[in-house]
Amino acid sequence: MSTTERIHDRLIRRDVEAEQALPEAVRRNVPGNGLRLVLAQALQSSGDQTVSASTVLPWLFHVLGVPPALTGVLVPIRESGSMLPQALLTPLILRVRHRKHVFVTGALVQAASVSVMAGTAALGHGLAAGVTIILALAVFSLGRCLCSISSKDVQGRTLPKGQRGQINGLATTASGLVAITLGLAVRSIGGGDVSATQLAWLLAAGAILWTLVAAVYITIREPADDTDAPALRSTDDGPNWFVQTFSMLRRDKTFRTFVVVRSFLLVSALSPPFVVVLSVRSGTQALGGLGGFILASGVAALLGGRIFGRLADRSSKRLMAGGAALASTIIVLLVLAVTVVDVPEGSLLAYALFVGSYFLLTLTHTGVRVGRKTYIVDIAEGDQRTTYVAVSNSAMGLVLLVVGALSSALATLGVIWALLFLAGLGLLGVVASARLPEVSRG
Repeated sequence: MSTTERIHDRLIRRDVEAEQALPEAVRRNVPGNGLRLVLAQALQSSGDQTVSASTVLPWLFHVLGVPPALTGVLVPIRESGSMLPQALLTPLILRVRHRKHVFVTGALVQAASVSVMAGTAALGHGLAAGVTIILALAVFSLGRCLCSISSKDVQGRTLPKGQRGQINGLATTASGLVAITLGLAVRSIGGGDVSATQLAWLLAAGAILWTLVAAVYITIREPADDTDAPALRSTDDGPNWFVQTFSMLRRDKTFRTFVVVRSFLLVSALSPPFVVVLSVRSGTQALGGLGGFILASGVAALLGGRIFGRLADRSSKRLMAGGAALASTIIVLLVLAVTVVDVPEGSLLAYALFVGSYFLLTLTHTGVRVGRKTYIVDIAEGDQRTTYVAVSNSAMGLVLLVVGALSSALATLGVIWALLFLAGLGLLGVVASARLPEVSRG
């Protein structure tokens, strides 16, 4: 047994039966490809921490004096921008024999975009700096779009079922360690007094991380041909690919149900910022520091990565449903605590309440993300997997805009109403997930 195989076996629980179903050329590269994917995804997740649209960039906007109105568009551009173009870009990606090259291109685009943000943080100020960073974020999202489409397909081509969730979980755990280190570092250098120059160096480190992601990913040994299941492609004498794929969304019941369930799972993604708003309004200013948020998300990722990775391989369906149920329960309990229990504002109890809720929601979101990523990889084979990922993400880009607009509108009436709306979505997701078939190895 080689060193690579020994390391792989220590980190990942192998499914011999699933590996035997792979072609021999793919099977012999499973240990090496598994470790490369763990490293690449860990570097990618670590890069995400340095350019977070919900923590780092809003704080940078505050330091640079960017008008508050621009801060509100960061998360929609970051998320929707990486999802909406996927159905349109997939026909081009399907023509590429090695999908890892698509991922590498996307990683380099993100590295260049973050470099522009770092330069702007060091030299810019005010409205012009804000607009420049938003434009760079839009390009960053396009690069992330390429990575999102191709990564699931590369993972499906190179790894058997029963190991994919563990790969996602290990990467999440590694990024959690980075986030904890980063959060402690930010808090140690001044908390809310961190300067634009310091943030510029943080973004520059993110650009380096994305470059390393590309360097690692290019070494993955991906098979050139994958004929397990042909994808829908555009033809000169038939309907275009865009029409075909959304027609598939209408007629493919299992896939359609997955997209509906995934829409309801937004409860864990969109609720944490509202928890932060509640905490600030209650006077717990300790939550306002960037380091505290990064630290909380890092601990959640560290704890949830390995656990949720193995749970996803057992049943990604149950993991998604359980995460949505837990997130909704946390929100309801928090709302009851805020509205019914008289918690002193600015007290240690209030601090523990909001920090604990934020941490638990981030933890459940980690599980939901690992679960849905594993489910979409396991549900299909071959190029059809690329099609599923692209169509579901494009649909989610639209859903995210709608749900985000509704929750933001409700927040004008009161943050609690927005939280209850999202909790309701999560409960609907639990009910809808019962219609999903089991696709994991169990």
